[in-house]
Amino acid sequence: MLLDGKALSDKIKEELAKKVKGYLVKPCLAVIQIGNDEASNIYIKAKEKACDKIGINFIHVKFESDVNEQEVINKIVELNNDNYVNGILLQLPIPPKFNQYKLLNLINKNKDVDGLTDINAGLLFKGNNNLVPCTPLGIINLLKEYNIEISGKHAVVIGRSNLVGKPLAMLLLQNGATVTICHSKTVNLKEFTKQADILISAVGKKDLITKDMVKEGVVVVDVGMNRVDGKLYGDVDFENIKDIASYITPVPGGVGPMTVAMLLSNVVKNYEKNL
Repeated sequence: MLLDGKALSDKIKEELAKKVKGYLVKPCLAVIQIGNDEASNIYIKAKEKACDKIGINFIHVKFESDVNEQEVINKIVELNNDNYVNGILLQLPIPPKFNQYKLLNLINKNKDVDGLTDINAGLLFKGNNNLVPCTPLGIINLLKEYNIEISGKHAVVIGRSNLVGKPLAMLLLQNGATVTICHSKTVNLKEFTKQADILISAVGKKDLITKDMVKEGVVVVDVGMNRVDGKLYGDVDFENIKDIASYITPVPGGVGPMTVAMLLSNVVKNYEKNL
C-alpha cells in the first residue's frame, strides 16, 4: 500500500489555511539564500508557493555568493528581532567559505523552523522537543496517519545526517522503536536491512535498496531524491519492492510534500506561541 505523502500534505495544508484565515496578522517565514544554487532556487520557489497557498507571508532574502559574512549575520539578527517574523530558514547548501555552523546557530531557537540549531537538536536528544527538523517530523506523521505501529518495532535508518538520519532516530526512539542507524561505513548493509520492520533510507543513491535486502511485510520510507535523465528516483528499487512491502512511499509524492507541510506547521506553531 502506498504511503501517500501528497494527500496527507494537502490535508495538513487545508487545516493550516483554515487557522491562518482567522488570524488578524498573518504568520511570516523568512528564507535566507546565499548564492544561486539551482536546486535551492527550485526549493525556495516551492516554499513560497506553499506559503502563499495557505496565507503565510514570505520573505526571500537573497545574497550573492561574494557577500560579506557580517552582512548575513546582521540580517539574521534583524530577523530575530522582528516580531512579525515567525520562522527563519537558512537555505542549504551555502558556499563553503561561509561558516554554516555559526550562521545556523545565530537563528533564535524559537524561530528555527528547520530545527537545526544546537539548542533544538539538544532538546530533541533529551526528548523535550521544541522545533523538530521537517523531514523526520513528516515521516513520523505519515506513519501515524496510516496507523503504522512504531512502538516495539525495529526501525533501521540508513543515513546519519543532522537534517534527517540523526533527528529521525531520536523521534523513532521517542515513539518506542528499537533503532539501528546504518551509514557509508556499515559493513554488510543487507544484514541490517533484512531485520527491519520499518526501513527508512535517506542516502541519495538510486536503487541502493533492492528486493533481496528487505523482508516480507516491511514498511519502507524512501527519502532519497536522485535525478537521472530528467526523472526522479528514490533510494529504493520501488517496482521490485512494492509487492513485498506492506507500505511504501513513492518518489516523488511521498516524503517530499510532507517536508514542506511540516515547515508550514512549524511556522504556524511559532505564531500561535506568541498569540
